[in-house]
Amino acid sequence: MAAATVPANTSVILLDIEGTTTPITFVKDILFPYIRENLEEYLSDHWEEDECKQDVHLLKKQAEEDQRQNRACPVHTVDQTVHTDEEKAIREVVESVLWQMAADRKTTALKQLQGHMWRAAYHSGKIKGEVYQDVVPAIRGWRQWGMKVFIYSSGSVEAQKLLFGYSVEGDLLDLFDGHFDTNVGAKVESKSYERIAERIGCAPEEIMFLTDVTREAKAAEEAGLSVAVVLRPGNMELTEEERAQYTTITSFSQIGLSSSA
Repeated sequence: MAAATVPANTSVILLDIEGTTTPITFVKDILFPYIRENLEEYLSDHWEEDECKQDVHLLKKQAEEDQRQNRACPVHTVDQTVHTDEEKAIREVVESVLWQMAADRKTTALKQLQGHMWRAAYHSGKIKGEVYQDVVPAIRGWRQWGMKVFIYSSGSVEAQKLLFGYSVEGDLLDLFDGHFDTNVGAKVESKSYERIAERIGCAPEEIMFLTDVTREAKAAEEAGLSVAVVLRPGNMELTEEERAQYTTITSFSQIGLSSSA
């Protein structure tokens, strides 16, 4: 059975989300389809609100930038049916968003609109954040050991707080001491982990990072963190070389405290 011992000098556990605390399928099968299925209705309902206007403004600026750089964009075919200006504008925004999502783009404009739609869905109870069953008991145990627990995900801090604040296990935000997103840098860059240690106020060697992605594990190790790679159903398969190189776990319950800690 896979297991990992927390080094004696560890004071912080840093967690990835997708494939680590939460099934990858939650994003792929629940969050993204929710946007595609509810986008037009959401825009129609909120079109005159300032927040929605700002979202649409950003999306239009992004589309203009894409055209300037000759990126492929959705082509607005001539529509023979009669629409109001608002309906036409909404349809154009829908086409743009769906095109960006199909291309797996991560633009600020797209992420901002998605974040606002997910917030409304969480608040209304249409979506609840998923967490693996071993996650909450393990984090409570780590906190009893005196550990601080932080999240580092490519999803925005707001999206992270929604997932854990409106989870299937209830509001879990009290379990975390803070959240980091790619504003501190990309997860595959070692400098990002150095910045996180600096912001937390500890040495990189005092942090243990749990992730399902070996490129992130490598970057964290290069920064001085200890790491364990999480093997969950649906996660990317590790090569034999990676299995030999990294400590692996299949459940947070396999994280043990070193006898000298």
